[in-house]
Amino acid sequence: MTFKTLLLGCIGCCLLSGCSADRNPTDYASYVDPFIGTGGHGHTFPGAVVPHGMIQPSPDTRIDGWDACSGYHYSDSTINGFSHTHLSGTGCCDYGDVLFMPTVGQQTYQSLGSQSQQLAYASPFSHQNETAEPGYYSVFLDRYGVKAELTATKRGALHRYTFPQSDSAGIIIDLDYSLQRQTNSEMEIKVLSDTEIGGHKKSMYWAFDQYINFYAKFSKPFTYTLIKDTITQDDGKRLPICKVLLHFKTTKNEEVFAKVGVSAVDIDGARKNVEAEIPDWNFNRIRANARQAWNNYLSKIDITTNDKDSKTIFYTSLYHTAISPNLFTDADGRYLGMDLQVHQGDTLNPIYTTFSLWDTFRALHPLMTIIDPDLNTQFINSLIKKSQEGGLFPMWDLASNYTGTMIGYHAVPVIVDAYTKGYRNFDIREAYKACLRTAEYDTTGIKCPPLVLPHLMPKAKYYKNTIGYVPCDRENEAVAKALEYAYNDWCISTFADAMNDVDNKDKYARFGKAYEFYFDKSTGFMRGLDSKGEWRTPFSPRASTHRSDDYCEGTAWQWTWFVPHDVDGLSKLMGGKEAFANKLDSLFTADSSLEGDATSSDISGLIGQYAHGNEPSHHIIHLYNYVNRPWRTQALIDQVLQTLYFNDVNGLAGNEDCGQMSAWYVLNAMGFYQVCPGKPIYSIGRPLFDKATINLPNEKSFNIVTKNNSKANKYIEKVLLNGKPLKTPFFTHQDIVQGGTLEITMTHQPTKWGIQ
Repeated sequence: MTFKTLLLGCIGCCLLSGCSADRNPTDYASYVDPFIGTGGHGHTFPGAVVPHGMIQPSPDTRIDGWDACSGYHYSDSTINGFSHTHLSGTGCCDYGDVLFMPTVGQQTYQSLGSQSQQLAYASPFSHQNETAEPGYYSVFLDRYGVKAELTATKRGALHRYTFPQSDSAGIIIDLDYSLQRQTNSEMEIKVLSDTEIGGHKKSMYWAFDQYINFYAKFSKPFTYTLIKDTITQDDGKRLPICKVLLHFKTTKNEEVFAKVGVSAVDIDGARKNVEAEIPDWNFNRIRANARQAWNNYLSKIDITTNDKDSKTIFYTSLYHTAISPNLFTDADGRYLGMDLQVHQGDTLNPIYTTFSLWDTFRALHPLMTIIDPDLNTQFINSLIKKSQEGGLFPMWDLASNYTGTMIGYHAVPVIVDAYTKGYRNFDIREAYKACLRTAEYDTTGIKCPPLVLPHLMPKAKYYKNTIGYVPCDRENEAVAKALEYAYNDWCISTFADAMNDVDNKDKYARFGKAYEFYFDKSTGFMRGLDSKGEWRTPFSPRASTHRSDDYCEGTAWQWTWFVPHDVDGLSKLMGGKEAFANKLDSLFTADSSLEGDATSSDISGLIGQYAHGNEPSHHIIHLYNYVNRPWRTQALIDQVLQTLYFNDVNGLAGNEDCGQMSAWYVLNAMGFYQVCPGKPIYSIGRPLFDKATINLPNEKSFNIVTKNNSKANKYIEKVLLNGKPLKTPFFTHQDIVQGGTLEITMTHQPTKWGIQ
């Protein structure tokens, strides 16, 4: 064979195989619908963002109320403008900073009152003229006849507005605007040139000290009117206003661009962010780059299915797992630390913010250890740095603010889970020291507002460390806090064992057993225990008083099962595996009604008293695998996958919660879930797809192949792991990492597979 013949043959093979695939790679982004979760109480937003980006330009349709948490709700018909910072799926609201609105005609900006969901310059719109896809959003503003388009880089946003012909076109930049009308303590707008604007704001709301700086450069020169005044609202409050009205003339279908950067450091940082990432006005290139960034992320998992809705739900779920945590280091390496001081870091090891750890330690971070462990390590390094700067691991870090929101100290399981899985590219000694610090009751040396301190360092830690339990007459949400502390402390014991710290290993192992104090055998539930050692009365397992009872966003029905680290111990408390399984059955068949005048809205997605719409329930279905009822895990996982996730704007059973609700779906749709982060073991459920391939970072792959797969065949007949029979419904993280195939054969009726 000649060299020429060999060369032509290689070229031919390339064209028929790999090279053609490279030219036409899978467009995973086409499967994503960013509108899923924007209805109901999902609290997601449809705007443009890249994976874990600092900036999230998105439309704002309402200002106040629980369903304004992301700024957008699909049921609305008017848009107030496009702000640049948004939270995805949270139950608390913040952000909505630096609002832009293109206008034609007279620019009205006067307040419509504190009860209005609309700003004076809001525009009606139709969903028929609205598009959202990963990295891109567009809408036609009926009031102004302007098509607005948004795309983004990591640290910058690019707007493209297509105007009609007008002598009175313009853009309103509203700096005093924010979601839920936050308190603005500092505001300044600087007109830097006839094409550049900069600004600075400090606001107080969920984050007590949120700093935002912006820089905007426009493709068209403008004249301007600066509005700096105060107004009296209809509730009598005097509020400062700070806006700039830009004016210019446009021809028919003229495109006007604005590139915008944000920074928590200063205006110069925002400018550098723009200049580093958006050097010109090529909107289509930035949009294409954003889509490619999403395709790179979404390509971590391939699925095979003929169900188009399931494919959309899956890739939208995977999309939602990469909205946050958010990049917080500027292009020059600077960032705002937890001490609210500017630090010089580097872009190779950036700092992140928006850590919803009470939610995300359960599934989001375990998912990251599989599909992107290096990124998860960056998150861990951020948490360690935050502990060094602020004195303690954060509880719901938002814009480098300690908010003290939710309970537990769940930076610990995120770190310990990574460590036990072999990911240790962080300062292990510093991480261990910080874990010990967060478990102790010590209010000194913590840099946070006085009002936050009792939530960030609750007295409950003192009680659990001294008298051994958390009295319900001295501490709110005592049972939930105590159960989470027991799990967190078990994680610390595991870490201490790895550090050869025998004393702390034994100490925190004892603390990990503290859940036993709260189990009332007479009722079969975890129950409040007061400082006299007596049970809380009256008691009802379905009673709820939101954030003001012995539980946290749940009831005794949901919280009784939060002992992920010691299922055998909990089973023994309940009288053994048979009794445990019967109690589990009663959870899913109990009356779904709740009792109380202020029941928690977070208790949603109910199957009996199992509440899939909130995180404390997320591990419970898999507990059947521990007590020889794997077919119950399979059937119930199938029920949740088929009935509580939809290809619809109201497609989530509860708040998205920064990727946790979606990460649960991603893992369980592939067929497994990690019940206890810190134990690198996965529990097998009911795979949804004919095949799922995890494309691992080490260039290996782990395949889950499902035989006889159909909606009717929801039970497992047999499982092979790399060709060998798997006798129990569990496998390890190492099984995934080394690559291979999990082959699951399904059938239409329960079987004895997996019984131990």
